[in-house]
Parts: sequence; structure tokens; C-alpha cells
Amino acid sequence: MVKAVVGANWGDEGKGKITDMLAQQADIIIRFQGGANAGHTIVNNYGKFALHTLPSGVFYGHTTSIIGNGVALNIPLLFQEIKSITDRNVPIPKILVSDRAQMVMPYHILLDAYEEERLGGKSFGSTKSGIAPFYSDKYAKIGFQVSELFDEELLKEKVERVCGQKNVMLEHMYHKPLIKPSELLETLHEYRKMIAPYVCDVSAFLDRAMKEGKTILLEGQLGTLKDPDHGIYPMVTSSSTLAAYGAIGAGIPPYEIKEIIAVCKAYSSAVGAGAFVSEIFGEEADELRRRGGDGGEFGATTGRPRRMGWFDCVASRYGCRLQGATDVAFTVLDVLGYLDEIPVCVGYEIDGAVTTDFPVTCKLEKAKPVLEKLPGWKCDIRGIKKYEDLPVNCRNYVEFIEKQIGYPVTMVSNGPGRDDIIYRESQLKK
Repeated sequence: MVKAVVGANWGDEGKGKITDMLAQQADIIIRFQGGANAGHTIVNNYGKFALHTLPSGVFYGHTTSIIGNGVALNIPLLFQEIKSITDRNVPIPKILVSDRAQMVMPYHILLDAYEEERLGGKSFGSTKSGIAPFYSDKYAKIGFQVSELFDEELLKEKVERVCGQKNVMLEHMYHKPLIKPSELLETLHEYRKMIAPYVCDVSAFLDRAMKEGKTILLEGQLGTLKDPDHGIYPMVTSSSTLAAYGAIGAGIPPYEIKEIIAVCKAYSSAVGAGAFVSEIFGEEADELRRRGGDGGEFGATTGRPRRMGWFDCVASRYGCRLQGATDVAFTVLDVLGYLDEIPVCVGYEIDGAVTTDFPVTCKLEKAKPVLEKLPGWKCDIRGIKKYEDLPVNCRNYVEFIEKQIGYPVTMVSNGPGRDDIIYRESQLKK
């Protein structure tokens, strides 16, 4: 049985918590795309953690955590991350890395920073983790696969060739120091030593696991609206954030994915630039940011304050549709308990006409939110275990949003902890 946990919006929806929770019943958890440019925050018995490359199931002894072929693998950061959790008494996780995964190279990180500097005010708000240059090289066919570390002749030749290409760019476009092939080769030898014990043919491993009836979780990074094809292009990430890509990024047939849990926040937040129709500002945004998440709405990787907004039904319906959601996990509902009334974006006004369809970016830039206000519940809902025990206005809020987006809300998260979850029977599942 394969399930995917993916984001329905801009990322930062609380996927890490949902994956960590579902991993209790899983055998294998796979990261299938993205790199260390976004984080998943987890709160469990060991404490609070921000994971960037490791799958969110690493806290269980019975699971195998896999870095799939679709991931942008930064080897030193992966090992720093393993050390950061084992230093806090988490048992060493069982980790496998696809021999077909490609590596973030030191020059990818430099080029990312140099390009943002060159673009100045027109930059893409990159986390400077090397992600765009990494995926550019992957599709330009000059990326380095993990498997290539173990063929010395191939490695030497390729290092010379690629350094030649990169140095032209560094010298003439960025006016920065050049890369020495001998130093890069030495770095790659270090990477080889570090990664060797973990490398495997992940696709073959998963094929056997599926035949044995194992439960497999695919863990996505970011969300639908950051997808390079279907998101708010060009303010997107460089790998597909959709559950459909999980089959490619892990190396399994698409028909094996039986459940797709799209994670939606009870309000909206986004890190980085790009159109954000329901965005709020000033004191209203500061208050929601301070109360949001666990300890405030700040990026798990960068620490940047997240941009805040009300729940966006237009973006969320679109996000769930593109993900193919079978279930919606509705997170951080407890945060909204301070509000007298809660605005919800139910449509976009573009050039005088109201639409409930999510448009392309150039139209999105002109969109104004059409808001509907719902009464708040004015109390703390943490600790409640049954849906029926939630305040009536709280249930009304969940049911209003479910009706607007048209996808079944079957999990409601009412706190940061692993057990702060309410399972719900949705009429839409019947």
C-alpha cells in the first residue's frame, strides 16, 4: 500500500507532522523531490526538530527512510542532519539513498547566491541552497549521479569537463573565483566515503517491498502552488511538488499510489515571493504569525517570517485537484481560536469579474480576494480528541471549507504534537 503526503498550497502546511504521525503504521518513508531548501517541523517525544532532507519518519525504529532519485541530495547536509537528531538521543535511523539520486555540488550553492545577487530587486527569493542550478544541470545532463562516484575514470573526466563549463560562467558572467577540478574531485571522494554504506537500487528495493505488502509513505516538499508546471510560475521551485511525481521520484508505477493526503492549513502562509491573493499585512498579519505553527510562522530552513493570509478556497480547491487528493488533512486549526470572526477567501475578482477557478500567474497578479466572514469559536481546542466535541462554530468552519473545496477533510490537527489529531468521517467519502 502506497500513500502520498503532499502540500495543497504554497508549502508550510504541516506535512511533516502528518507524515510523522502516519509513519507509526508505515514501513518505509520516501522523500521523492526537492532538496534541503525547505524544512518540515516535527514535534514528538524526543523534542522539536526541523528536518530538511531526511524523511519525517526517521524517529521510528521500525521504519526505513529513503532518499529517492528525484531528490536534490546535499551529502554534507544529510550527514549534519543525521548527527543533529542522534545528538538528541534519537536512535540512528535506517537510511537508504538511491544510486540514481543526483548531488547538489558546492558550485550549485555558489551559483544560486551569485544569480540572486545579479538579479537584485528582480530575484526569485531563493533560499540559496543550490536547487535551481542543481535541477538546471540535471536536465542539461551535466549533473552528477551518486552511482558515478564509484567510477573513478568517469568521475575524473566529468569533473574536468564540467569545471570548464562552469568556469566560463564564473569568470565572464559573475566575475567570481574559478573552480579547481582537483579540489572538486577531492570533495567528491569525501562524499563517496560518506554515502557508500547507504547506496542502493531503491526502485528494486521498493518493488520487493510492495510485493511483500509493506506500507510505503511518499513525502512531498512544498505544495501545489510551487510546482514548476501548475504553480505560480516563475515564483516556484525547480522540481514537481505533485503526488503524481512521487511515482517518478521514488521509482514505482503510478497505479501503486492508492491514497493521496493533501495537507491544507486552516489559514494561509507562504515563504518567498509570488502572487498570494488572500495575504494580510500589518498588525493583523503579525498577530497570526506570532500565534501560528508551534512558536510562530517562520521558515524551518531560512527562519524568514512567513507571509500570512486567510484560508484561500480557490487555491486550495485547485491544489487538492492537481494533487488528486483522496483525503485532506486540515492543520493548525487551534491557532484561530483567538478571532471573533474568521475571513475566508471564496473567490477572486479579476478585471471586475469574480471567478472561483485558479488562474494563470499573469491574471493571478491582478486578483483581489472575495471574502466571506465566519463566526469564531473564541476558545482553546487543544486536547480535544473527538470531532463532535469541537465547538459548533469550529465544526461549521471545517464543514464550510470542505464544501467550498469539494474534497473530504478526514483529519483535523489541533496542536503541534504527534497525537494532536482528530479523525473525522466525511460525507464526501461515502
